[in-house]
Amino acid sequence: MSLTYEKERESIVEAAQQLLRTGVLSHSNHGNSSVRLADGRSMLITGVSTLLNTSPETLAVVDLDGNVLEGSLASTSAEIVNMHGIVYKMRPDIGAVIHTHSPMVTTYAMAHKPLPIHYEGLLRMGVSDDIPVAPWGPRGSPESVQYIEQTLEAHPETKALLLANHGLLAFNKDQASTAHLIVSLEEAAEMMLLAERLGGSQPFPPGALEQVRARLRAFV
Repeated sequence: MSLTYEKERESIVEAAQQLLRTGVLSHSNHGNSSVRLADGRSMLITGVSTLLNTSPETLAVVDLDGNVLEGSLASTSAEIVNMHGIVYKMRPDIGAVIHTHSPMVTTYAMAHKPLPIHYEGLLRMGVSDDIPVAPWGPRGSPESVQYIEQTLEAHPETKALLLANHGLLAFNKDQASTAHLIVSLEEAAEMMLLAERLGGSQPFPPGALEQVRARLRAFV
């Protein structure tokens, strides 16, 4: 069978494999992943609710409102399409969205606590503002999508949201950078939770992001 969007399909498969290799997924390997397609009005998205067996054949093409244009979606995937679609609608700079239940990051979502950016690895990715929490609504429901939209409006530069009592929604220019962001967020959350035993992690001094950017430019 000939599949459309071969390059985009492979990018989703490679990112899923990276997340599996690095061990940042929950025990169930639950997740869903998408890329914006060139027409700007549709996306390629995982058709099942686990990233474990992601392959080019398991992906579907849908429009940003969730209508299936090619392939098929399991009910558990059809539920969440609009969670991805709202990000693409609101953020034209975004090319990929990945949702996971990464345990350490989701700990903050369970506590309804924004994830502070105290880890230099995230500064090096240009992430300096706390990762905000979108209020809870049933998975993929109009309420949950509305809360995602409101949180994006309040934090127009963010590259991730914590979904209260649920998990993580991360997004970036492409699949590879989004997967890398998730790994860094999970690392940061794990280290910050461990730092609580020592009195808690500490913020950067003022101007840290600009200093990191200048350091990176020196080696370009």
